[in-house]
Amino acid sequence: MKVLSGHTESYYAASANMALEYPLLNGDLEADVCVIGAGYTGLSTALHLAERGYKVAVLEAERISWGASGRNGGHVGVGQRRCQSDLEEMFGADIAARLWKFSIEAVQLVERLIVKHNICCDLKRGIMHLAAKPSHDNYLRKEAELLRDRYGYQGVRYADEQEVQELVGSKRYLGAQIDSDSLHLHPLNYALGLAAACVGMGVKLFEHSRVLRYRGGSPCEIVTAKGRVRSRNVVLACNAYLGKLEPRMAGKIMPINNFVIATEPLPDSQAQELIANDHAVQDTLFVINYWKLSGDNRLIFGGGENYTTRFPADIRKFVRKNMLKVYPQLERTHIEYGWGGALAITLNRMPHMGRLEPHIYYSQGYSGHGVPTATFAGKVLAEAIAGVEERFDIMARIPTDTFPGGTLLRWPGLVLGMFYHSMMDKFGR
Repeated sequence: MKVLSGHTESYYAASANMALEYPLLNGDLEADVCVIGAGYTGLSTALHLAERGYKVAVLEAERISWGASGRNGGHVGVGQRRCQSDLEEMFGADIAARLWKFSIEAVQLVERLIVKHNICCDLKRGIMHLAAKPSHDNYLRKEAELLRDRYGYQGVRYADEQEVQELVGSKRYLGAQIDSDSLHLHPLNYALGLAAACVGMGVKLFEHSRVLRYRGGSPCEIVTAKGRVRSRNVVLACNAYLGKLEPRMAGKIMPINNFVIATEPLPDSQAQELIANDHAVQDTLFVINYWKLSGDNRLIFGGGENYTTRFPADIRKFVRKNMLKVYPQLERTHIEYGWGGALAITLNRMPHMGRLEPHIYYSQGYSGHGVPTATFAGKVLAEAIAGVEERFDIMARIPTDTFPGGTLLRWPGLVLGMFYHSMMDKFGR
């Protein structure tokens, strides 16, 4: 399969169902809102603003969804990145309940956009969370009970060790939460579909138009190498690729690298053995393994991170060892694709959303939960720009600490912390 031009050589780029190209910004342009970044946050913001009648321009440094939005595992799970019992402890019952409702709406929003705009992206239903340790098994059981009893969520149930091993064809796991209302999909095709929907609503999309600098004011001014946008509002939707564009936000997130492989297409019988119910799967390790079957029966398996500016020399080998711990029966299965990408985490693993100045908005730091959360964030940002700020204010009040040492010294602390948790994965209970 031919890889979509300008994208990393992933299975997703090789199976993209559209190859539309958008111009670079050349000259001056005026807009109501200028969105910087064309991942899920930026595209969702632009689409929801266009539906409200706003004139929107989106500037992307590379290709549409070139970053994490086009490279991730494709899981669309309910809940936040932190579990619901943690949220109750962190923020109290009322805010935790609002965040739960937001997460349900986020998953429903993804599905609604796919249906409304006829986006072909291998949409499937269901996610399983697998317990890697006895303590994790107990937690999953209790969390499932909490969601059913306190939140009335009937989409989740607990499965014991025997059932889990039958469902996933691996003896590695002890129990599971099975969530039938969550989704999974082809992430790049979903993003490309959002982009096409934006264009259909009149949004101006520009690729290869890296923003060199910007300033707030009335109007705001956003400058690229060959053009300039003047707009009333700016939305920073750069996430892990923010770089040095906005120092006031940079220290709140940490870009880390995560890696994924895709096997050759598997026979139906073997695919059924690996994931009998065709759900997406993730385990409870701190550095999680996550996997799913693609629309053409490949195993898409993510596992392993690093915290440098470089990727492993052989990504396929780097991830394959994790896959074989789960599925030793795939020893002779050919790995056709291996790729990596950066995502942004926050210290508390909650999204970081807010306003820097009266007309400068942002959202970032989805910590591996970006497909639903970033899509929902775009809708909330659009509401706020239109003057409906209740939900934006709730998200903006969630505290986000700066990484110790800021952007210069955050890396050593992260590496030390990740090493500790990796040791806990290996030796902890």
